[in-house]
Amino acid sequence: MSVAEARRIVLFRHAKADWPQVTDHERPLAERGRKDAAVAGRKLTDSGIPVDLALCSTSTRTRETWKLAVHEFPQRPKTVYEERIYEASPGELIALLNETPDDVRTIVLIGHNPGIQGLAEILSGRSDGDAGERMRRRGFPAAAFAVLSFDGSWKALEPGTAALLDYWAPEE
Repeated sequence: MSVAEARRIVLFRHAKADWPQVTDHERPLAERGRKDAAVAGRKLTDSGIPVDLALCSTSTRTRETWKLAVHEFPQRPKTVYEERIYEASPGELIALLNETPDDVRTIVLIGHNPGIQGLAEILSGRSDGDAGERMRRRGFPAAAFAVLSFDGSWKALEPGTAALLDYWAPEE
C-alpha cells in the first residue's frame, strides 16, 4: 500500500457504563450501553468501512463495547488491547496512532472522553456535509463514533490533517 492512499480513523467512545462499587477501570456497561454498543457496531458495518485494526482501551467498559460492536462486523479485525488509551490525552492518542504500520489503512480506536472527543476536534481540519455541526451540537456521548480521513503516513498524522467524514451518536 502506498503511504499516499487515504487512511481512515474511527474514533469510538465506549458505550454507557454502570456505576457499581468497583474501580473506574473495572466499570462494566449498563444495560443501555450493551444495546447501544451493538447498534453502533451495526452502524459501522452499514457504513461499509473495512477495518484493518482495532486499538481498544483495557478498561472493562471499552472491551465490552468492542466485543458487542465487533460481533456485528462481517469479519473481525485484528484487535490490540492498549493500556495507554485509558485516560489518554488527544496528544497521547496521536502519538499512539503515529506508531501504526503503514500497511494498515483503517483503524478503530475505542476509548474514553474527554480524549476521544478532543482527538476528533483536534484532527479535523475540515468536515464533510453536516458531520461537524452534528458533532458540535451533540458532543460525544457514550457509544458515539466519528470517521476521519487523511492522506499520508501514520507518522504524519497531526492536528488539522484529517477530514471529518461522518459522525453518529445513539438517540438519548
